[in-house]
Amino acid sequence: MEIVSKFVVGSDQGVDEFFDVKKAFIRNSYQEIVASEIIENYIKEHFDHRKMINVLNDFSNQLIMVFADQQPVGYCFFQTGFSYPEASESQKMIAIKEFSLLQEYDLPEVRLSLWNKVRLAIQFADSLWINIAKNDSKIQFFKDQKFVFVKDMVLEPFNLSSSIYELDLKKS
Repeated sequence: MEIVSKFVVGSDQGVDEFFDVKKAFIRNSYQEIVASEIIENYIKEHFDHRKMINVLNDFSNQLIMVFADQQPVGYCFFQTGFSYPEASESQKMIAIKEFSLLQEYDLPEVRLSLWNKVRLAIQFADSLWINIAKNDSKIQFFKDQKFVFVKDMVLEPFNLSSSIYELDLKKS
């Protein structure tokens, strides 16, 4: 399997690929805990093609997608200058808003390809953080990357119990 991770810009093709993966990920990840009609309503209300193109063309937002055999299978969406409540205001922080892989491609080599590309993109920051659902299988991966637990939170859009984990980039 050929695995490639690359930046995606706000284009029709980029947004189509992003939305395809994101919709599949949301449906699969939440089907056991959120009613399907709530998931479908969320997708209808929040997946606006034009709006996402504008979001991706904002320099504070970055999208990296991972492809397996030229098919999009995951992504990391992150924002610079965005901190969590009670975070140190003196730090240059980056928020990982989403780090998602399709279940059938959630393999160590795919995950690492995406992560390594993210690491290259965030070198200028002091800290990287993520708000992740407590039952998310990727928690151990982030801990392995030296993320540390900060505090409990609630994760949107379905109000799930979550935790903030932070990586001090000056130490790693």
